[in-house]
Amino acid sequence: MPGSHTDCLEKPLSAAFKKLGRFVGRYPLVFVVISLLASCGLGSGFYYLKQLEANDIEDQFTPWNGPAKEERVFIKNHFPISDSNEFSSQRLYTEGAYSSLAVVSKTGNILTHEAFKEILELDRIVKGISVSDGDHNHTYSSLCAKENNNCVSNAILDIINSGKTSNLTYPVYKKNVFLGSTFGGVKVDDTTGIVKSAKAIRLHYYLRENETESNTKWLNAFVEYFSGHLAELHLHSVKVSYFTSVSRQNEFEGNSKKVIPLFSITYFVVIFFSIVSCLRLDCVRNKAWVATSGVLSAGLAVLSAFGMLLYCGMPFAMTVANAPFLILGIGVDDMFIMISCWQKTKVHDSVEDRLAETYKEAAVSITITTLTDVLAFYIGIMTPFRSVQSFCLYTGTAVLFCYLYNITFFGAFLALNGKREKGNRHWLTCMKVEQDCPAGRSTGYSMCCVGGAYDANTGCEKEQPVNLFFKKYYGPFLTNTWTKVFVVLLYGGYLASSIYGCLQMQEGIDLRNLAYDGSYVVNYYDDEDAYFSEYGPRVMVVATEQVDYWNKEVRKDIESCLKVLENHLYVDASLSVSWLRVYENVSTILNINLDNEKVFKDNLKLILPTFKQDISISNDNIIASRFFIQTTNITTPIKEKNMLDELRKDVKNCVVPVLVYHPAFIYFDQYVVIVSNTIQNIAVATAVMLVIALLLIPNPLCSLWVTFAIGSVIVGVAGFMAFWHVNLDSISMINLVICIGFSVDFSAHISYAFVSNSKRDVNEKAIDALHTLGYPIVQGAVSTILGVIVLAAAESYIFRTFFKIMFLVISFGALHGIVFIPVFLTFFGVSKCCDKGKENQIEMTLLGLPTATKQGVFMACPSS
Repeated sequence: MPGSHTDCLEKPLSAAFKKLGRFVGRYPLVFVVISLLASCGLGSGFYYLKQLEANDIEDQFTPWNGPAKEERVFIKNHFPISDSNEFSSQRLYTEGAYSSLAVVSKTGNILTHEAFKEILELDRIVKGISVSDGDHNHTYSSLCAKENNNCVSNAILDIINSGKTSNLTYPVYKKNVFLGSTFGGVKVDDTTGIVKSAKAIRLHYYLRENETESNTKWLNAFVEYFSGHLAELHLHSVKVSYFTSVSRQNEFEGNSKKVIPLFSITYFVVIFFSIVSCLRLDCVRNKAWVATSGVLSAGLAVLSAFGMLLYCGMPFAMTVANAPFLILGIGVDDMFIMISCWQKTKVHDSVEDRLAETYKEAAVSITITTLTDVLAFYIGIMTPFRSVQSFCLYTGTAVLFCYLYNITFFGAFLALNGKREKGNRHWLTCMKVEQDCPAGRSTGYSMCCVGGAYDANTGCEKEQPVNLFFKKYYGPFLTNTWTKVFVVLLYGGYLASSIYGCLQMQEGIDLRNLAYDGSYVVNYYDDEDAYFSEYGPRVMVVATEQVDYWNKEVRKDIESCLKVLENHLYVDASLSVSWLRVYENVSTILNINLDNEKVFKDNLKLILPTFKQDISISNDNIIASRFFIQTTNITTPIKEKNMLDELRKDVKNCVVPVLVYHPAFIYFDQYVVIVSNTIQNIAVATAVMLVIALLLIPNPLCSLWVTFAIGSVIVGVAGFMAFWHVNLDSISMINLVICIGFSVDFSAHISYAFVSNSKRDVNEKAIDALHTLGYPIVQGAVSTILGVIVLAAAESYIFRTFFKIMFLVISFGALHGIVFIPVFLTFFGVSKCCDKGKENQIEMTLLGLPTATKQGVFMACPSS
């Protein structure tokens, strides 16, 4: 644009990096040694890794500021758990300490004598499991939660032992025994209400909360026994799955051990790809060792960044284990840029001059790429999920170190390699070779013992054939009219499919996915979903303030609030429990006037034996009380979200201050924030990327295409996530933020190369842009995918999800960069930016990619 200055940031940065390149080229060994010493020093921070591992599922995968966590504190303070003889599982404010067996009939009906016999044998085995704690042996009977001086029993076992299984009613037996969470796959006689058959029975074994260490040992022994001896039990009528309150956590912590071997595979795959990409038939110009040092540079970056943050005491979440795979891809991308720019320098110049020119061109580019990537990651720290915060902090810092080692360690290695090339030495033996093949020598001799060729016209290394492919074949093919029609139809199908996928997206992380494939936890969850999903959480309804319960209007307000909650689709009103209703019924029978404060308080003792844990009394005043409603048919994440939203919405309208709570709400809270936080992070990151683009590429049309590409790629990734069975959760949120950085990388290059080109024909503009940037985009995309591809074989949902979304991000980003955007740009021809007679070709450093060939591709007006 006439009169505009487009190099106000680029020019001084280029000058500074040129000086740095010259300095590194002068003392390469110093920078190599310093980089290695720094990485070793910082890497020693891994000593603190074990103590800083943050693998608590609740802490990492639920919002740290979720409402349910505050509600749990209130419940804990006003209704503390007692380890006396008053245990009640429905009154726990945590999941409790327990083990569980899901026993499923092999014949379709578990209400048989043979099945009961095997169930009783399983119960005997569980109660016989013992663990040693110093001088004491602990069995279930010594650790169990108690009620009336006895271990809390499973109601179904009492019924079986009593022999009264022929007249079972469901879901309530004898008016006060709830069997909804005990029986599964139940068929009931519509006339009598008697259970005709059931497919499964679930047994719970609760432990006292105060025996933490002994409980953990016993629960682990429970898992160990059933893991190793279940097949030896020779169960003919039933099959069994098992679970404990510590199982999910133990299995989750085992995930990281299974992914460590994959990193070594990735490292060698990336090294192999880098070497192959940098192989040259010329034995002097070969960049094999340079490519290897580039991958090593990325490894040093991970070592240094992680070690430094561990020194600083930053928690290390499981999700961070994904970061090294991504950093390898990003580091290799920067390496390709540096090598590409090195190849454009004059081969007869000194090594210092060549590296100075390389830094002048490439260092600014990778600085901008680093800036966009780091900002995208650091913006992710705003999320309320600690797993996301930890990943973004570690990965963003590793990207910074990757950049630092690229301009120090890798740059120094590039200079050392340049000195070898300057002496015309063989890449493997370092022996001097001839530049021209002697007459009579074979082709094999020429390839192995002759090297140092360069383009005599430019004085630079010869251009690679793959770059010419984009100019001579791919570019003309893509700009063909019929190809454009096909691309438009392809994009229409892509966009329609993506939007449809977005509408099918599920929210929230399924807790079974935190265990690795084939875990016993998955089997238990499968049985739970199949047979025990008819009844959901038993929700506490808590009056949180001191009110005048003896006031008839207050009691009406509480009853009205309960009625509203009971009218929900997800609530079974017949299973509600209210101490106030019972008290009113008792008062009616005994003719007690509850409207009098003294009478109300004096006669409260009539119901206290049953409801003592539901009434919080201080100084003879009821400061809080709770009631219970039973949810039903909560079978999908959508229903969990809707149930929680509707209950919380309704209690806000209650006259008496009320909250609803269940331990599962801690995990349901992710539904409340996941969508809004994802949108917030994407919006903020997009705005930041656009500001950077406008500052460094001040062209409104280019910014418009950057915005288009970001939105299009995000919609595509989000939509195809649903097709690939990936939920919108704290894990996938990470990747959607990453989308933005990669979308900018791919889109800004092509669009700016197009709008800056001086040619009048839009097809020629597109071909030139592809010639310049097509191969670097493909090279960067392939290297990044190779960095994460081994995660596809991981046995963990977390790591497979990371691969899936990164694959979608890179694939769709590259697809936009080399297919969609070049075609769309030809439909919106851009007039020349310069006044006639004032055209002057100038070089512009593109965002994140080298200005590989400068043949009039980047055109802009001179500033005035």
